[in-house]
Amino acid sequence: MSAVEGDSWRGLTLSQYFICLKGIIWREGLRFLHQRERFVSALVRPLVWLFIFAAGFRQVLGVSIIPPYETYVLYEVYITPGLMAMIQLFNGMQSSLTMVYDRETGGMRTLLVSPFPRWFLLSSKLLAGTIVSILQVYAYLAIAYFWDIEAPPIGYVTVFPALLLSGFMLGSLGMLISSLIKQLENFSGVMNFVIFPMFFASSALYPLWRVKESSPFLYDVCELNPFTHATELIRFALYGKLEPTSLAIVLACTLVFFSGAIIAYDPARGILARRGAATIRT
Repeated sequence: MSAVEGDSWRGLTLSQYFICLKGIIWREGLRFLHQRERFVSALVRPLVWLFIFAAGFRQVLGVSIIPPYETYVLYEVYITPGLMAMIQLFNGMQSSLTMVYDRETGGMRTLLVSPFPRWFLLSSKLLAGTIVSILQVYAYLAIAYFWDIEAPPIGYVTVFPALLLSGFMLGSLGMLISSLIKQLENFSGVMNFVIFPMFFASSALYPLWRVKESSPFLYDVCELNPFTHATELIRFALYGKLEPTSLAIVLACTLVFFSGAIIAYDPARGILARRGAATIRT
């Protein structure tokens, strides 16, 4: 950040920061409302797993009594937290797609040259995307409720902070990835390389003790996967409990991913700066 930019944002008031935050959230909300297929597709993926795959795997993948459950649970009950995290994972990648699109059309440049600090603009963008993902998750929970998948009433409240934190982590990851993608055409390939390994090599669809029985190496991979800990954080919070290890790992990954995104989008030292310099030389 240059000295001129630094001097400019130090003179901004709290009300101006709030107006900027409200504008970014409002813009993301309008974009979401105008893209109804985005909302539908966000719900179709987990509902397919819930209604079709869970029915087929119910007898094969029965789940024993493991925390946070206090009794045997059906397979569709077990995978519900994983499907909630999946919604946030896809939404985080979708938000990164919009950043790549805005960069190609010039919208990102308009946002980043504003007098507000870079970290605040990216934080506002991240918060807006996370709010959208949480709305999608609660819509999924409302549909799952009529499928006899119910959490304790307090769980719908206690899961909110977990959704907020996991949304920040996955959104920060998508933001960091968006800084590495040069063209919109390359997005789908990179996203598939990230989304599916993260989702399937996690505890979203099966408990890790079953994975350990068949492949200790794959178990270690799942343990190192941040998405596993986001899923477990949501799973415990949905039943009014806290998983401290997952909380610590999700917090650490959020800080790492978001710090990397701030550096990558910094015009003085980030990846975009080096890419622009290379463009000028050519």
